Amino acid sequence: MKNNNVSLVLYGLLLLGLIAAPFLGAYPVFVMKLMCFALFASAFNLLLGFTGLLSFGHAAFLGGSAYIAGEAMKAWGLTPELGLIAGTLTGALLGWVFGVLAIRRQGIYFAMITLALAQMIFFICLQAKFTGGEDGLQGVPRGKLFGVLDLQNDLTMYYVALVIVVVGFLLIVRTIHSPFGQVLKGIKENEPRALSLGYDVGRFKLLAFVISAALSGLAGSLKTLVLGFATLSDVHWTASGQVILMTLVGGLGTLSGPLVGSAVVVLLENKIGEFGHLLASLTSIEWFGTLGESVTMVTGLIFVICVLAFRRGIMGEIIALMSRRR
Repeated sequence: MKNNNVSLVLYGLLLLGLIAAPFLGAYPVFVMKLMCFALFASAFNLLLGFTGLLSFGHAAFLGGSAYIAGEAMKAWGLTPELGLIAGTLTGALLGWVFGVLAIRRQGIYFAMITLALAQMIFFICLQAKFTGGEDGLQGVPRGKLFGVLDLQNDLTMYYVALVIVVVGFLLIVRTIHSPFGQVLKGIKENEPRALSLGYDVGRFKLLAFVISAALSGLAGSLKTLVLGFATLSDVHWTASGQVILMTLVGGLGTLSGPLVGSAVVVLLENKIGEFGHLLASLTSIEWFGTLGESVTMVTGLIFVICVLAFRRGIMGEIIALMSRRR
């Protein structure tokens, strides 16, 4: 019970920090982008960390939903809330299709089928007219939420995005702690035993896949609404690798891990150049000034260090340390 109380306090402090962030000098659009990736990583963690299914195709749900939501709001004239719903439903539909085709396979075969299907979505987005090809889908309007809240204001958009991400995260928490979530954990730990107990393992895994894909679609749709565009990078296979990296660095199978992992990866990608220039000025080593051009190398190095030294991820190691002390 004490551990639960500590977790609630920490989550409360995080929420207060996010509420106050715009007034503490944080750039709202950057924090909103970070929150979208945090939701994306949490949705992926529901599948890998709590169900044991490694998908190499989650970029299809993020990017595919981003394009549909953007087109719905730009060309079809849908309001922001309807655009987000359209994107979320797109993610769920893609998740169902991917799941039906891949769920009966296990291990690397499951992962490679999801990767192949995701690459099909990538090439569709590359060739389709409405996506803008390599230029991406530009000029997506924010509009007014429910016809009342003007999302053109960054501060209004920020708090709307915060509410959506918090609700999505709470849905993941509720799913994990429900009887359904307990069955998912049982499938991850010992699938033959769950099958022998009479559970329809395939149906449970498919439903988990669809929920994860829908929430990933929500993250992609929200990202398009915030930034005003969707690009091929959202649906490229590197986005799938990025979310795996976020989950593993933060802590696989922990609720807080994807939040920390996404923050680490996004901050590295966006602030590594500034950090490199700071190191160059402090140490007089000019090479540090080129770190901004070597984001992939630095990210890969951090991943290797985490795999070798922090097998449970950042939050996984912290939780294990606290457990040993108790």
